[in-house]
Formats: sequence, C-alpha cells, structure tokens
Amino acid sequence: MSHTASTPFLDLLAREASAVEFEGPIIEARAAGADPATIEELERAKVQALRVRALLRRRARREAELSALYDTAGDLAALRDLDAVLEAIVHRARQLLATDVAYMTLHDPERGDTYMRVTDGSISAKFRALRLAMGAGLGGLVAQTATPYATADYFADARFRHKDHIDEAVKEEGLVAILGVPLRLGQRVIGVLMAANRSARPFHQEEVSLLASLAAHAAVAIDNARLLQETRNALEELSQAHRIAREHGEAVERGALAHDRMTSLVLRGGGIEDVAAVVTDVLGGSLAVLDDLGRPLTGDVGELDAGVFEAAQASRALGRTVRRGDLLIASVDVGGEPLCTLILRSDDADGRILERAALVCALLLLFRRSVAEAEGRVRGELLDDLISRPGSPGLADRARRLGVDLGAPHVVVVAKHGGQRERAAFWASSQAALRHGLAAGRADEVVLLLPGVDAGRVAQGVAAELSASLHGPATAGAARVATGGGAAGASVAGAEGGAAAGVGAESGATAEGDVAGAYLEARRCAEALIALGRAGDGASAAELGFVGLLVGDGRDVRGFVTGALGAVIDYDARRGTALADTLSAYFGSGGSPSRTAEAMHIHVNTVTQRLDRIGRLLGDGWLEPERALEIQLALRLHRLGHTSTP
Repeated sequence: MSHTASTPFLDLLAREASAVEFEGPIIEARAAGADPATIEELERAKVQALRVRALLRRRARREAELSALYDTAGDLAALRDLDAVLEAIVHRARQLLATDVAYMTLHDPERGDTYMRVTDGSISAKFRALRLAMGAGLGGLVAQTATPYATADYFADARFRHKDHIDEAVKEEGLVAILGVPLRLGQRVIGVLMAANRSARPFHQEEVSLLASLAAHAAVAIDNARLLQETRNALEELSQAHRIAREHGEAVERGALAHDRMTSLVLRGGGIEDVAAVVTDVLGGSLAVLDDLGRPLTGDVGELDAGVFEAAQASRALGRTVRRGDLLIASVDVGGEPLCTLILRSDDADGRILERAALVCALLLLFRRSVAEAEGRVRGELLDDLISRPGSPGLADRARRLGVDLGAPHVVVVAKHGGQRERAAFWASSQAALRHGLAAGRADEVVLLLPGVDAGRVAQGVAAELSASLHGPATAGAARVATGGGAAGASVAGAEGGAAAGVGAESGATAEGDVAGAYLEARRCAEALIALGRAGDGASAAELGFVGLLVGDGRDVRGFVTGALGAVIDYDARRGTALADTLSAYFGSGGSPSRTAEAMHIHVNTVTQRLDRIGRLLGDGWLEPERALEIQLALRLHRLGHTSTP
C-alpha cells in the first residue's frame, strides 16, 4: 500500500470521522477517473483504516470503562453515604452501556422478595415502586438463579414468568430491551443491577461483563456499608457500655463512700438519726425511717397511703429498692418479719445507697434489740427473784445497778395476751428499760414492775399500748406494791401458799416491798377482767367494784363503801336524814315504793321523794343490775360497820 493511498484515511482517523466518511476518498478517486488498481489500493487502505478505527474506539471504550470502575473504587474507598455510592454506580452503568434506564433492586429478607433501591432515567412512579417476587420477571429470575439474563424484547421473551403488575409497570416505563446481573456476596444474592432500553437492542458480552463488574462494586459497597454500620453500632454500644460502666463505677464509689461514712458513724456510737443525715446529705430529698410497726423513728415524708406499705412489702420480697411516684422505698426484714423501712422523697436518687442505709439501720436495730434482750433477761431474772424469792440478799443492789430504785413506789402489772410471746416480751422489756422498771415474760403473760402509785391508770396504759403492739387484745391487771408492815403480803402468801408465803411470814416487810403479793393480786385482776368479758382492758382491784374485794389483797372495805354509797352516807350525816335506811328498805322490799313506805311507816310520796334524792346523789344508772348489786353490798357492809362501832 502506497503512502499516497493511506494519507486521506489517516486524516479521517485523526479527526475521529464516522465510518461512512471513509467511503469519501474512493468516491472522489472514481469521479476523477482513477484506474482500477488505484481504486483497489484505496479499498484496501479503507479496510485497514476502519480496523484501526474500531480498535481505537474499543480502546477508548475500555478506557472509559476502566475509568468508571476506578471512580467507583474511589467512591468505595471514601464511602460516607451508601445511597450516594449506589446512585453513582447505577448512573455510570446507564452511561457506559448507553441505555435509557438503569436501576438496582435489593433483596428484602423479611418479605422474601426484591424492591427498587435506586433508579436512573426512570419516569414511571409505578415502576419505581415495583417489587419483584423471586423468579418473577427478568429481575426475579436473575435473583433466583444468580445468573445474568438479557432480553432484546422483554414482552416477546418467554424464558421467565410474566406477571401482570410487573408487565404493567414495565410497559408504563416503556422498556423493551433489559439486561440484569446479580449482586453477589459470596454465594448469596443480595440484589440485581439492571440496564434497559426503550427500544429493541442486543446486549453484547462486553456489556454484560461491564455491568457485572459494576454489580460487584455495588455488592462491595453494600457490604462495606453494612460492616461500617455494624462497626458504628458496636462503637456506640461500646461507648454506651463504657458510659454505663463509668456511671456504675461512680455510683459504686459514691455508695462505698456513703457506706464508709455510715459505718464510721455506727462505730462512733451514732444512731438512726445520724445514718438518716448521711443519706439526705448524699442523695438529697427528705428521709423517714419507720420501725417494724410502721411508726416513724426519724424524719417525716408526710401522709403515707396503703400503697407505700405495699411497696415496702415488695421491697422486702425483692431485696431491692422500689419506687412509688416520687418515693424510693427500701425495707428490710428478719425471719419474715419487717424490721425497718426507709422512705426517701426524691425524684432522682441512687437506690443502692438507700439499700445500704436500710441494711445499716437494720443492723443498728438488731444490735439494740440484742442489747435490750440481754438487759431484759437480767431484768426478768431480777423480777422473777423478787416474786419467787423475796428477801433474798442482794436484790436491792442488783436493781440499783439496773437503775431501778425499789424503795420508791411501784406497781406490778400482769398483762395476759393470746400469743406472740416473743413480741410481747420484747415490748415489755423495752417499756421496762425506758421507764426504769423490770419485766419478765411468761407463757401467756408478761409481768412488769413499773414506778407509779396509780395502779389502775398504769394497767390501762399497759393494756392499750400492748394491744396496739400485738394487733390483738392484751388484758392488764395491776396492784401497787405494799411497803409498810407486810400485812397484806403475809395474808396473801397464806392464802396462796408457796415459797413467797414462808419467806414473807418470817421476814415481814423488806426494803423491796411485797412484790410477790402485788403480783398475785395483779394476776387475779387480769383474770377477773377476762372472766367479766373485759378482755383488752386494764384495771386494779379498785376499778373492779365489789369484785375487787374478792381479788384484792388489801380488802379495802371502807374504800368500796365510800365509792359505792359515800354520797348518800355523807348526806345523811350532814342533814340527819335516813336515805341509807330508805334505800335498804327499798331493796329489801323488791323495789316496791308502797311496801317500802309500809316497812318504814311513812307515806309513799315521801319514799318517792327520797328515791329521787338518792338518784341525784348516786347518778344515772344506779338501778342497773350490776350497779344495784354493788350498792346493796355496800349497804350491808355499812350496816355491819355501823353496828360494830361503839
């Protein structure tokens, strides 16, 4: 081939002319009358030039493809936004394959189908919202088989299942030729990358390979994004765990410091109030500490409803703090019985510190209870000796060491209860320690020796308080300890028998008084109250009326007569009247005014007037059966006393 023949074709190659323009030099040579040899040489030059042109175009295309893949790899290396990377890949696929539309579908593991993830060049809303079941449509077939598929005419291709809703969306988009390649991660297909034309066209193997390369980059991008998100999630979880661990560590440190402060206070002899002060200093708010009966030991959080005590019960069952509204509640029990409850009014506080404080308070109360029980045993042993071995040497000294002055006036109280022996004994021991007395527990009763002179009032107080503590009736009888002459003690000892009688008879009154005699009288009073149907009440012999004459050691006849009939006797003494005689005759006649008038030889109207006067002196209810019986007994005792007086 001569240089002259190839020159025009080199110029065409240089300016990247179209294929049809390469016919120009041959047409011109023929028009100029060139010989056949020249024309043949130009034909050979044209063919060579077209081959060079095709090679250059393939190389340019390959360069563009490599550049696109390089850019895609760069996008992956600088991955910040998965959506942006996938959109870039789909857009490049559309440009490199020179198609009208490109799009990507991804697998939905929850629904088991694929959905449109990214589209480029699409104009149909129905097409962009399309979902493809596995095996349905060309995309579904690619996803199911993990194999590339291409069709030059979609609607005429019977290799895949046509679905009405898919065909309608494809028709609305106007697509005809479609190529799809799978997005694979290992052996798993996660989606399909597709390129489509709105006119019929074949897809060459180079185009399939190019789209498969872009699909591989897309799969890597998706996997990288997943890994990046998982890394971010892990970092966030790690950061949160670190934050929680730090907060937990700080809370533990605060709890340890608070516990150290509370422990130090206890070791220095501090009490519940000091522990409560530490809690409020650390946690803020207001704190109340309740005892086993729900009574405040310290602090005040206002009115508490039943729900608070239900929360306290839940706290004991769970072994941790329970929140109710703005209240934090921590409660501790021992052997199934509540010991103490801490109630903190605070919107935001560390419940673990409150739990530690509850344990410290519980230990303090247990220690106090142990000390009280030990002291109670000592006090109980002394009271037992005073009752069973009066006059024994050293009793007064033992009492003095316990802070009890046996030379002062005392009252013995016997409280009968229906059970809960330990609780009753603990209550009695606490009361004895607080009031500088003695206490001892028996099978169904507790015995107390308390300072005082009014036995009836002391008995009523003991009955009321012990009943509240036990949540059940406790019946208390009381008697004042006799300290002068020992007569009462001797008479009772003689009547009851036993060790107390022998010692009392020999030694008479001691410095400790007749505790044994008072005990026997107090016990009879308690038993009399129960027999009279007055369980849960408290009284001495003086409050039992004529029954007191039967159970009391002093046999205070004068006091009984004065209490029942004194107002009438005094009236007769001042006025010279005969109201007492009239009253005696009235009872003797069976309560008949007419027979009373006959017996006293007076007019019945006079009897009525005297009875009215008696009613005003004795008060309402003097004719009630029990009261009338006491008045009649007092009349008889008064007459006996009157006839025996010189």
